[in-house]
Amino acid sequence: MSTRTARKKALVLSGILILAVFAGLIGAQPQESQPQIPPLSAKAKAEIVERIGTLLLSDYIFPEKAKEMQSYLIKQLREGRYDSANSPAGFATVLTANLQSVTKDRHLRVVHNPELTQQIRAQNSLSKDERERQEKENLERQRQVNFGYRRVEILDGNIGYLDLINFPGVRESGDTTIAAMNFLANTNAVIIDLRNNGGGSPFTIQLISAYFFDESTHLNSFEWRGAEDLVQFWSLPYAPGRMMADTDLYILTSKRTFSAAEEFTYNMKNLKRATLVGETTGGGAHPGGFRIVNNDFLVWVPSGRAINPITKTNWEGTGIEPHVPVPQEKALDKAHAMAVEKLLQKTTDERQKSALKSLLDRLTARLAKESPAPISQK
Repeated sequence: MSTRTARKKALVLSGILILAVFAGLIGAQPQESQPQIPPLSAKAKAEIVERIGTLLLSDYIFPEKAKEMQSYLIKQLREGRYDSANSPAGFATVLTANLQSVTKDRHLRVVHNPELTQQIRAQNSLSKDERERQEKENLERQRQVNFGYRRVEILDGNIGYLDLINFPGVRESGDTTIAAMNFLANTNAVIIDLRNNGGGSPFTIQLISAYFFDESTHLNSFEWRGAEDLVQFWSLPYAPGRMMADTDLYILTSKRTFSAAEEFTYNMKNLKRATLVGETTGGGAHPGGFRIVNNDFLVWVPSGRAINPITKTNWEGTGIEPHVPVPQEKALDKAHAMAVEKLLQKTTDERQKSALKSLLDRLTARLAKESPAPISQK
């Protein structure tokens, strides 16, 4: 594959991983509550099944699995399994369950959302000036949430903490990313909280990862339907500021940790660069995009897959198991306690030892409580 083709694939990848977050939100919307939606006819159901099968055959990352899913949907239709699924949202839910039962692919889903269909079509027909205006509006919305960098602080014991709710586009948020990493540069250990992170850009993963390695390191690769070569992602060879290649790193996870957030987690786990604390992640390793089924339905079709250079596989359908499994609401205290305990073992100054011992006792006492306070969802 040419350099130009590889670059094009990488740019597409950045966009669709960010869209994966949006797709999860769309799929979770309570479509059943929408008033006056007419029931689906048998003819409409058959047309939807046929169209989804065609889209899967054309674009799904595994052609043989696409055939299997198509056959399964047709079989279900012929056997009358969809006769009682008359509401559009209900039909979308059943189709999603059927598709995922064949592939275990958590990205793959059918969505009933006429408004989103119209938005995608309108987006595709925008003029250059309209696209530029929309990009500016999107950029301003991202700025209003600080590009996902929700909280950066120094915890007791000089432990750095970053609460990151998505991996933003590096072109837009590079300065913010660099500022956050430089703020953490002089800490004794770093905790990156991905418990509420649903995905984002692999390019920002490259930038953040650069701070935790002393040389450019192969992080991950992606295979795309129809492409001969893999698209490789390496940590950047240089990042502004002080490197933290020898700083202990902890990553907090939950079942909401998904897609690109899982990529960062999986990379660091297999490179033995971080300790994972929390819950098994959501299990989404196949990026893709929405395909329009008709005026009312869409299907998210994964057209690529992550291939880790060490494991030669990925986390699709299984999620990533943490090194230290704890309920997600206890993960921060647990990682903090682990970092303090390790620091305590290295410290020779008696005054600092006393302060660290007192801090560790407080964290241990908090962890012993059966019902800790829930994590803020701000």
